Amino acid sequence: MKHRIIEGRLDYTSRKPDRLDQPRGYETFMFTRHSDGKLTLRAHCEIEEPEPTVMRDIIYSIDEHGQPMDLHVRLTVGDAFMGSGWLRFDGKNIECESFGPSIGRLSQQVEAELPMDGFGTHPIVSDGYMLGNHKWSHEGERHKFNCYLPSPDHRGATPPMIAQVKIDGIYLGKEQVTVKAGTFAARHFQFVDPGDSGMAGEHPPYDLWITDDEDCIFLKGGVGGYMMTWYELVELRR
Repeated sequence: MKHRIIEGRLDYTSRKPDRLDQPRGYETFMFTRHSDGKLTLRAHCEIEEPEPTVMRDIIYSIDEHGQPMDLHVRLTVGDAFMGSGWLRFDGKNIECESFGPSIGRLSQQVEAELPMDGFGTHPIVSDGYMLGNHKWSHEGERHKFNCYLPSPDHRGATPPMIAQVKIDGIYLGKEQVTVKAGTFAARHFQFVDPGDSGMAGEHPPYDLWITDDEDCIFLKGGVGGYMMTWYELVELRR
């Protein structure tokens, strides 16, 4: 094969005192790295806690210059169909074709604010890839990521529609990290949103450790505040 495949699984657990370390969902993913430099991410996510449950399937493609190409998303909330949609970026405009019981059939097109850092897709591995793939110059550097999402909800639990979000990412340095999937050279990052990003309210600080290589694989991380969640890579195949 001319392409390379990376597959893995993340476990979602709780950090809430009454549910400490108990399962709250999982995520499986596959990166396909093509020989022409393009990348496709496939991810299946299930959030079991808190209610209502969320199930998400995405296929997200990025070109050889790191720019988003297209995104397919299908969403189930409370085990009921919430919506499905397709977003495409042509270098200038973003278009969305979507359907959901609460919105009916929707067509959108907006002129993108450039430069653009990517589509926000909500799987944890996608968050990690966006941070890891950015060109950082020094520890402590802060970058405002300009992204377009199919949902501004913190769990992505709304029908697919175009939403712009600008969220700060901080590079905190290199570390060695051990998770259930192994021991890795890693970089530590943090997303920070005081409530002015365009997301649906303030998002608690979100720490992420990503492999220190071109694959930018999420290793571990968590969100504090009212969420109190933890994510860890438990399986990896390259």
